[in-house]
Amino acid sequence: MTIEQKMERSKTTIYKAVFPNTTNHYDTLFGGKAMQLMDETAFIAATRYSRQRMVTVSSDRIDFKKPIPAGTIVQLDGYVTHVGKSSMKVRVDIYVEEMYSDKREKAVSGDFTFVAIDKNKKPEKIT
Repeated sequence: MTIEQKMERSKTTIYKAVFPNTTNHYDTLFGGKAMQLMDETAFIAATRYSRQRMVTVSSDRIDFKKPIPAGTIVQLDGYVTHVGKSSMKVRVDIYVEEMYSDKREKAVSGDFTFVAIDKNKKPEKIT
């Protein structure tokens, strides 16, 4: 399988409802909760690509462009953008959509770097 085919196959989409227990005093999704969901989505995409043990080593520039209100649905799209010898970059975009209309827009974007590790937790080549 080519790198491009593996990238395509590893694309990951997760949907979540934004409930009040995940929001702040402005009734919008906590930034930390958004980052947690993004890291989880990125981890799944990285693991689906490599089928190896993967760990997050950095998150790069997470842009919060729109608030995500309680009572909406979020779609998290994760996809591998670059593969190195033992590391890879995964981009995650969060789209927010209203529950009772077709309105949908990108709210958050960020990049995450993962490293493949062996059973001794040492970096290993991505196969």
